[in-house]
Amino acid sequence: RRTDPGLSDSPWLVVGLGNPGPQYAATRHNIGAMAVELFASSLSGALSTNRRCRAEVFEGRLGPLGHGATRVVLARSRGFMNESGGPVACLMDFFKVPAEQLVVLHDELDLPLGALRIKAGGGDNGHNGLRSIRRSLDGGEFHRIRLGIGRPPGRQDPAEFVLRPFTSSERSEVDLLLSDAV
Repeated sequence: RRTDPGLSDSPWLVVGLGNPGPQYAATRHNIGAMAVELFASSLSGALSTNRRCRAEVFEGRLGPLGHGATRVVLARSRGFMNESGGPVACLMDFFKVPAEQLVVLHDELDLPLGALRIKAGGGDNGHNGLRSIRRSLDGGEFHRIRLGIGRPPGRQDPAEFVLRPFTSSERSEVDLLLSDAV
């Protein structure tokens, strides 16, 4: 039991954005979902289906075992990125998570590959997954971990770029980024 009355007994909800299916698993748009999978694995866990919220979740604890450990729910939607808001709102309701204890990991075109930035609140910056979450929560007062995937080369369409897998030469940088995110 926490002794600080300012801290919630609710878990932290950490959501990795991405698209479902093997054809999207290794794409730039799925880097948030990849980070959540790695996070669950680092806690000796795996994501499992929560049918009610159309999501995959893992419940764990961070910190020392016992009363001081922080509850955490790691999740990713089973639907498409652009429809992330419904599952996230459902998970927040199901686990009684306040918006200030929501962390969303997502791809960020405006950061170079390998860069990581933490942001509290703000707009969606054209990111459809964030837009869907903001719409479902009636606001954007949650934490974001922005995972840099870089800009598309030349005149390539950004929508096409984010749905492409990382190249083999980028893989080591991606592995470091995922490790840093966790």
